[in-house]
Amino acid sequence: MDRSWMSIKNYLDPKYLDGVDEFIKFAFLGKDPNCKLPCPCKVCNNFEDQTKEVMANHLCRGIVYSYTRWIYHGEGFESDDENDDTEINDNDSDFDSMEELLNDVGVANFGESWRQSPELDTGAGTEKEGEASRFLRLLLEAEKSLYSGCKKYSKLSFIVHILHLKTMNRWTCKSTDMLLKFLHQVFPTALIPSSYYEAKNFIRELGLKCEKIHACENDCALFWNENKGLDHCPNEKCKAPRYKSPNSKIPRKVLRYFPLKPRLQRLFVNKEIARDMRWHKERRADNEHMMRHPADSLAWKDFDRNHKSFAEDPRNVRLGLASDGFNPFGTMSNSYSIWPVILVPYNLPPWKCLKDPFFSYQ
Repeated sequence: MDRSWMSIKNYLDPKYLDGVDEFIKFAFLGKDPNCKLPCPCKVCNNFEDQTKEVMANHLCRGIVYSYTRWIYHGEGFESDDENDDTEINDNDSDFDSMEELLNDVGVANFGESWRQSPELDTGAGTEKEGEASRFLRLLLEAEKSLYSGCKKYSKLSFIVHILHLKTMNRWTCKSTDMLLKFLHQVFPTALIPSSYYEAKNFIRELGLKCEKIHACENDCALFWNENKGLDHCPNEKCKAPRYKSPNSKIPRKVLRYFPLKPRLQRLFVNKEIARDMRWHKERRADNEHMMRHPADSLAWKDFDRNHKSFAEDPRNVRLGLASDGFNPFGTMSNSYSIWPVILVPYNLPPWKCLKDPFFSYQ
């Protein structure tokens, strides 16, 4: 069904009004004329239910542009529409984004020339291979083309696409295993994992893993450390259950945490970055009349005076924290929010500390 009318800003345009009529007919097809459905106008935003007549009047004042899949009005979530935004694109943007992701990880851990890192020359393929060498080899392995002559997919982008398809189409682990095993047999020379476990483990080894910590649904506490074995919130005024049902082990709310310590440790793996982590103390030009770095601020200097033992070692990491919440499904009626936390290592010089490769996302 044509949805181009939704982007028309002139709500008196005949094409827009015809589109509203078509939408109303589609939404109320086969339903009681007096029933109420979520109204996708700019005011109701699918949060308020309206009758057929009221919805038609509301839509004449504008519809939510992003509501392109009408899941609240009879259209299935999984659609075969040729204009479906979730369809995998055939262009090279996905491959380019994977290249950019790998380069960011490589730069953050091994410096600008990470592809020629000397770490590759030590402990190659041996049991004594260091963590830095092993991690670097994984990066280079992920960057390889899926097969000789393939310019569209790297090993990493292929695995990410497979895992994305598994999630979007609700494939079971068994069906994913069967597919990967079949592809591995058909294309034995391609860098295709032979199982779902192998694919997932490859992603984890690249540092793209998170820890899941159960949380109280009312945000009172985490079921962590001393609360790890509890089945109800430790807050006496709350006591909300941890799981969705007494016989279930499915939590009501989960906090996903990307481990910070390994990320910070890797900043000291490469000599170049390790030297830059001491820049604020050893190479920064101190000028009390000019502020070019957080280390020039009064707050930084006051902290150093109050915590002299911490300030003595320039390798101690100074982190800036930024966070904000948003609803990724703002056009839907379900309540869901994400609060990403970004940590910035202010030890680094200003031309590096505010670059994506050195951010830590939680």
